[in-house]
Amino acid sequence: MSSTIRAKVRHGILEPLEKIDLPEGKEVIITIFGTPSNLDFDAFSRSAGGWKGPVNVESLLHNIYADRLVSTRPEPRL
Repeated sequence: MSSTIRAKVRHGILEPLEKIDLPEGKEVIITIFGTPSNLDFDAFSRSAGGWKGPVNVESLLHNIYADRLVSTRPEPRL
């Protein structure tokens, strides 16, 4: 059984923001994923425009697809 709930941290204790359907004393494993903060969004915004100058899209796509055809693995010996 698995489920996902939201919780807040108050004084070092996780407080669920919704009802949990678990029997009293049940042991669970908790995995914590943080929500993105404004700092994360600001860093993403600052990275915009990383390619300066005009980009030849046709040439870029041609090179990407050409590189996919190059095999870097050795021939298998049968």
